[in-house]
Amino acid sequence: MSLVTGLTAEQFLARDDWPGGSQLISGEVIVNQPALAHQLILGKLYARLLAWAEAEPGRGLPGLSVDLRLGPADVYAPDLWWVSEQRRPAPGARALDGPPDLVVEVRSPSTWRYDVGVKRSRYESGGVAELWLVDTESNRVLVHRRTAPSAAVFDDDLELAAGEMLMSPLLPGFGVAVDSIFVS
Repeated sequence: MSLVTGLTAEQFLARDDWPGGSQLISGEVIVNQPALAHQLILGKLYARLLAWAEAEPGRGLPGLSVDLRLGPADVYAPDLWWVSEQRRPAPGARALDGPPDLVVEVRSPSTWRYDVGVKRSRYESGGVAELWLVDTESNRVLVHRRTAPSAAVFDDDLELAAGEMLMSPLLPGFGVAVDSIFVS
């Protein structure tokens, strides 16, 4: 659902009374209250990523939705994100310093078109190293990643389904079976 159009990131961030789940996409305030299946999938992924990160020192920091400014008219709230240890926010930080290394978006009916469209493009141009788009309709995970930190674009695209493992070169030793994250 769209609330307001024509806002800048500064105007959006200056207010703290937006409904939960609000994002600014191309100057338009979009509100999305995720459904139960979305939240359960997100919870499974976050729990596994957090367990992996906490199993050994130096594995960075995962987090849930946070305002992420990616342009003059874009403030996204990725469902899940991870930053490497080198990019971990300082204690007490109120926001991330730059884009996360990994962003995860779980399909919601009102935002999927943005996730696979303009948001994917902005994450790519904004420097996100890897993007996972979890498609709850097809029970697949679309992975977009850079094969090298210097790659200008996502140059490796995967579509993972049941029977396959979701892994990342960013997360050595992390892996989750794709079919285990979907609600049955």
